[in-house]
Amino acid sequence: MAEEDSGRAVPAGRQRRGRLTADLPLDGITVVALEAAVAAPLATRHMADLGARVVKVERRDGGDFARAYDDSVHGLASHFVWLNRGKQSVTLDLKTDRGRAVLADLVAGADVFLQNLAPGAAARLGCASADLRERDPRLITVDMSGYGASGPYRDKRAYDMLVQCEAALAAVTGPAQSPAKTGVPAADIAAGVYAFSAVLAALVRRGTTGEGASIEISMFEATAEWMGYQLYYLQGTGRAPGRSGLSHPSVAPYDSYPTADEQEVLIGIQNDREWRRFADGFLGRPELADDPEWATNVARVRHRRIVDALVAGRTATMAADDLVARLDDLAIASARLNSVANLLDHPQLAARDRWRTVTTPGGEIRALLPPFTFAGLELPTGPVPALGEHTEDVLRALGYPPERITELQAAGVV
Repeated sequence: MAEEDSGRAVPAGRQRRGRLTADLPLDGITVVALEAAVAAPLATRHMADLGARVVKVERRDGGDFARAYDDSVHGLASHFVWLNRGKQSVTLDLKTDRGRAVLADLVAGADVFLQNLAPGAAARLGCASADLRERDPRLITVDMSGYGASGPYRDKRAYDMLVQCEAALAAVTGPAQSPAKTGVPAADIAAGVYAFSAVLAALVRRGTTGEGASIEISMFEATAEWMGYQLYYLQGTGRAPGRSGLSHPSVAPYDSYPTADEQEVLIGIQNDREWRRFADGFLGRPELADDPEWATNVARVRHRRIVDALVAGRTATMAADDLVARLDDLAIASARLNSVANLLDHPQLAARDRWRTVTTPGGEIRALLPPFTFAGLELPTGPVPALGEHTEDVLRALGYPPERITELQAAGVV
């Protein structure tokens, strides 16, 4: 239901740009989140991007601890700015009966309740999924944890790097000499994206059946799913793929190669048809397309060092711009080994108008539009909330009279 038709005020973070021509996909959906760090906030930020009203419940003493990871963005942490735009921040003391009562009122008006507290903590706050669903069968609950609600690792602390190691992601990442975690919080992101997609699926089903859902997401299981190629390869061959840096353990040539101007360009040959085109048009060695020592990917992987040396010898004679242009002409896949600064000023992002200005409590920052694009519809990139910024507004929307709000404030509950 559109705000124009409903008479509702547009919540903070839902301002619309001139090119918006349709309702946002999650208009009318309310999400209440007891969340911190990365995985859960990523899931709910995407819901906010799609138009949901996301009420982020935070502790009064500092809120989401990700607020204090660093102070790089106008005094706020970069993680927090990335993950919490477009949300409403409410502070509650959930150690008190009255604080838990307010939380219960919030959840009673929600479509989705999501939490990533320690196992068992939500139940102690009166928010166990089974109990919430019994009271409201249409509610969609999401319990996010490191290792799941059962099993021997249930109570084990789970941070992104630790889960990457436990799920063997670090074992296949980095150069051959040493394992490495990914440069982004991959385990957190995996869990957040799966939680987001599961909620969308549950909302679709509820629209048909009227029934909510109880969803469980584990960082470990989400990351293990991303290890599918390695797991199947191991079962099929008896060997686990090793670490290969920027190269690919099963494809050649597929690596970073030097240029005459001391840059690096990635080249990937995915099939033998591409190899024929590459051998003739780039290497100038058409005979390699039919030579049994080179013609198939299996053969090229077997002779990877020789193949890479031949490719590097050719790329090292060309400047990066000329190399990429030549590969593009041949329809050969390539990429530059960019820095974060290169990405910030990437011409593709600029050409597609992907940047917007987002307001934070300390000032403005550039932010990327959500990665899902709807024709004729621009998704919002709302402001990043100050701690407790929306507490009074949210309580008034619940129907709390001014004197009750004042009483809760005086008691330190909100």
